[in-house]
Amino acid sequence: MTTPSQFYTGLVAELYASLRSADPDVETCARFVTRNGTPALELGCGDGDPLLELRRRALDVEGLDSSADMLDRCRQRAAALNLDVTLHHAEIENMDLGRRFRSIFLAGATFNLIVDDATAGRALERIAAHLEPDGAALIPLFVPPPVPAADIGRVSERIVEGGHTLRCTTIAVQRREAERLQTATLRYERVENDGERSTTDRDWTLHWYTPPLFAELVAVAGLRPLRVVDADGAPARAESTAFAFIVAPA
Repeated sequence: MTTPSQFYTGLVAELYASLRSADPDVETCARFVTRNGTPALELGCGDGDPLLELRRRALDVEGLDSSADMLDRCRQRAAALNLDVTLHHAEIENMDLGRRFRSIFLAGATFNLIVDDATAGRALERIAAHLEPDGAALIPLFVPPPVPAADIGRVSERIVEGGHTLRCTTIAVQRREAERLQTATLRYERVENDGERSTTDRDWTLHWYTPPLFAELVAVAGLRPLRVVDADGAPARAESTAFAFIVAPA
């Protein structure tokens, strides 16, 4: 099964920012860090959104990601913006940074990329180990809907500066409800002006939780929920499909 460190490499890392379906919510992250305090750590920071904007606002935020290619792109963007940024290369479940943070957060549902409960539990334990006693962590999650049959083969395309064409196509999907896993095989393509084509196929796997299931993992990891909210900020229900856990050391 493809891990995030294997998925976000090479051509995928190059095309990710241009083809992603949505931008991270900078203001939610900024409010969380401002309210809970610094130093802060963004998990799954990728190529720098929203990390670099938070650094531009002079917030003391570091970043961690499992993809060396994405971190290289983040460093390049930071240099172009004349920003200092501290980055760490590690999986969440293996991070050992030698310090603690007042705020730890994920800007999107990156935690859904951890493909089994055991690894997710280890990741939560490492989050607990890196939080100050009065710190808090923000973990957004969602239950992905089944991919409609009509979307298989549909091309997402963008023409970027220089006239190059970038494409992402879902070519197959496998969903296993009992394991709470959905794997989409994605084809990434870059077509140059002269017709030269670069292509790679990657399996993108999402592992999901219901709020009660995730609460069990949180408790075992030595954390306690401060709030569990749905997409509009109301208390999440057991059947909520988009929600966020705000957790603190138990």
